Amino acid sequence: MRKLSLLALSLVFLLSACAPNFQKQNEVVQTKEKATGKAIIPKYNISDKFYRTILPFQPGEARGLVVSNINTRYDLNEFEMGLMRIAQNSFDTEKYYFQEGQKIKGKTVKLWLNRQYTDAQLKENKIKESDNIGLNPVNSGTVAEPSSPIYLAHILEHDYLTKDDKGNVALAGVTIGLALNSHYYYKVPQGSGTIEKEMKIPFAEMEKEGKKIAEEVVKRLRDMKDLSDVPITIALFEQQTKSSVVPGRFITYTTVDKGSSSLKSWENINEKHYLFPSTDAQNDHRDDSIAFLNFKQDVEKYFPNFNGVIGTAFYVGDQQQELNITIPIQFYGKSEGIGFTQYVTGLVMEHFPKYLSVSVSVTSVDGPEALIVKKANDTEPFVYIYQ
Repeated sequence: MRKLSLLALSLVFLLSACAPNFQKQNEVVQTKEKATGKAIIPKYNISDKFYRTILPFQPGEARGLVVSNINTRYDLNEFEMGLMRIAQNSFDTEKYYFQEGQKIKGKTVKLWLNRQYTDAQLKENKIKESDNIGLNPVNSGTVAEPSSPIYLAHILEHDYLTKDDKGNVALAGVTIGLALNSHYYYKVPQGSGTIEKEMKIPFAEMEKEGKKIAEEVVKRLRDMKDLSDVPITIALFEQQTKSSVVPGRFITYTTVDKGSSSLKSWENINEKHYLFPSTDAQNDHRDDSIAFLNFKQDVEKYFPNFNGVIGTAFYVGDQQQELNITIPIQFYGKSEGIGFTQYVTGLVMEHFPKYLSVSVSVTSVDGPEALIVKKANDTEPFVYIYQ
């Protein structure tokens, strides 16, 4: 059995990232955001995959809206983290600092997510003409039979700042994520209540409408203060259904140059998440599916009546990049949990290729029991037993 390192959870998180870049102390800078004043750049950069965040933390203007507009927590996490991955194509993590979106106001986001209204609908619903700026199409049908779906579910803004030679920090670029519905859910009256109906949106239709919306969003951003002359990267995200246990994905992005409102050619993004075991995983990635099933089978040998190993895999193209495994199980003593964790750790090192990053979360009804993390090309895993 391989040697296990029982580390503090914070240390696991720190070391599981790529080589940290530790500076001697926090850096105090001048910021022009909102009001001129002092801000702090954290001294720790835990990984070149992440941006350092300007402190004190300033919540995004549309903070909280994303939770109600995105279908699942899986979509929510991927929408935010995927947008950061896309940003790295334009904004180097060594040169740029991250800040939640400050330019698009929460009220504006709400209005943009609405449908357009006809004059009759404005009058009927007592909506001001100035608020008729929705990016979704008019419903010329009825509540029960809408003429078109709502394509745009949410708008997410991330801001990227740079520091000059005098220590002044200012906005240098923006990324915008547009979350699009692959399925449109709407409520129709029935009896004394309502029922929810579902309309599947063809992929080509969703992408076409998303690109049209992106063009309009860029035009509007260029009319905003501070956004007329910074590069803007805008990306389209395909939401999964409400019942999905894997997240959606970004499908394409484009970058608009400083001062321009013209969108360049779109760059396709070939990323996808798979549930293991599943028919889709078996059909699309048979070898990886077999490796997971062999791991699952060996885990279940430890407890013959146990059957609960689930994995979520992240692919870029046809290459598996990450595998996150959850094992919910009930222990009857701490020593039993430690023995099981040792056994599973050995299986992780035996069943999966060296280039693959694997994490295993062992849980029980009492909460998390153990965490196993093997980063790509590491020869030893990091293991934490919760006390």
